[in-house]
Amino acid sequence: MKPNVKIIDCTIRDGGLVNNWDFSIEFVQDLYNGLNDAGVEYMEIGYKNSPALLNSTEPNPWRFLDDDFLKQVIPEKKTTKLSALVDIGRVDPNDILPREESILDMIRVACYVREVDKGLELVEMFHNLGYETSLNIMALSSVPEQQLIEAFDMVRESSVDVVYIVDSFGSLDPRDVMHQVKKFSELIPNKTLGIHTHNNLQLAFANTLTAMRNGVTYLDSSIYGMGRAAGNCHTELLVGYIPKTTYELKPLLHVIEKHMLTMREKWEWGYIIPYMVSGILNEHPRVAMAYRNSDERDQFVNFYDKVTTPEASHSPMPK
Repeated sequence: MKPNVKIIDCTIRDGGLVNNWDFSIEFVQDLYNGLNDAGVEYMEIGYKNSPALLNSTEPNPWRFLDDDFLKQVIPEKKTTKLSALVDIGRVDPNDILPREESILDMIRVACYVREVDKGLELVEMFHNLGYETSLNIMALSSVPEQQLIEAFDMVRESSVDVVYIVDSFGSLDPRDVMHQVKKFSELIPNKTLGIHTHNNLQLAFANTLTAMRNGVTYLDSSIYGMGRAAGNCHTELLVGYIPKTTYELKPLLHVIEKHMLTMREKWEWGYIIPYMVSGILNEHPRVAMAYRNSDERDQFVNFYDKVTTPEASHSPMPK
């Protein structure tokens, strides 16, 4: 066990992919206070993407974070730091304040391996503005090794603080995670590593622990596992399991009891057969999510047949 591990709770950001970021201010405040009391090091409070670049006109404060709004939501900054995620091509640099003027501590950049150069350009900008930074390379389970090696030549020379192993499809197992951690450690020995897992095969917790035991410092998770499709590693599991004296489970149980039980009745996430199938097939859960919103949602055999026919297996994977 590494005593210096740091948990980043992604409930608002990744969980927002479940409910279109329909979170009340009360919930976000209760979550922040609960995470702080539990000793969790970071709370990812949403996306810092720019609405104009996504042609969005509807208000969505957790998808398009505004610093003035955040200061009203979190009037008293406590020990738990705040992070936000941005996507390549979806953030206007003019929307990013210098670190000393913002309530945010860290800005994380999500990209595919083919966009690492663009991702690192954003990283350098955020670094120069004073933020802690991470590069989250998505869909690692489908990245050719040579492509990753070439990308890491750029990463090694960059200012990025943390580089993430991201199991976007929830298809990795502990052996795969060990392989990825070893590869990342060898190729970018000067970088701190993070892990972001999904629970399609009910391995998110095991994969996160495997990463931690092999030297990964930053652990992504979410309360009650709330995250896209099958969800993420559970924050309460990590806090309850990792023997770190600053961690306290009880505040998280209070948040789950007060909010998450009713939210789970309203919105669906977690281990469900179509998500399991997409994980086994090492495919994006987008098709499974659409199926769960159809009238055939519980026809599991039909879904399996649809995604494993020769036509489906030879069709391009959704972007």
